Amino acid sequence: MGDNQKAKDLREQTVEELETFVSDKVKELFRLRFQHFTGQLENTAQIKLVRREVARARTIVTERAQAQGVES
Repeated sequence: MGDNQKAKDLREQTVEELETFVSDKVKELFRLRFQHFTGQLENTAQIKLVRREVARARTIVTERAQAQGVES
């Protein structure tokens, strides 16, 4: 249920906000992967969660781009 709320929150954002969100999450994902590689990351499930957030935001951006292409 928490995931659905997150998607709803993301859908309320503008494309620019979503792109900023994706950029921030990709940086966080890099940091988490580096920590995992060096053995400093205790909760490896965080990597999966961040990957899902990135995918969710990118999907919303793609849906909007396709919707605009159909409308034009």
